[in-house]
Amino acid sequence: MSDTTYDLFQLGRRHLRKGMAAQATVPLEKAKRREPQKASIREALGIAYFRIQRYRDAEREFRAVLEISPVDDYAHYALGRCLEKQGKRAEANGHYKLASQMRPESTDYSARIKDLG
Repeated sequence: MSDTTYDLFQLGRRHLRKGMAAQATVPLEKAKRREPQKASIREALGIAYFRIQRYRDAEREFRAVLEISPVDDYAHYALGRCLEKQGKRAEANGHYKLASQMRPESTDYSARIKDLG
């Protein structure tokens, strides 16, 4: 197998599609080390971490995606999910609201918004 960054990224995505999130982290971490400013790699790695309940690691990856692309609605939503899983409801809610404002047609985003009073 070729070990180009793209090949590593694609291997990680294939593992994710097959439900093999833990296995996906290995090539995605290698790809991230090579190209840490690639939002697509960081997003895929965040998804893998989230699926294996490594919420702090997933949070770090989605925050990195937002540093690269602050208007990424999915990254705001995914970061919100990570924060919610860690009990940080108010901060999560802020990211859900941002995601929903960026993509108002998404019922997934708006459904996560909580009335925290």
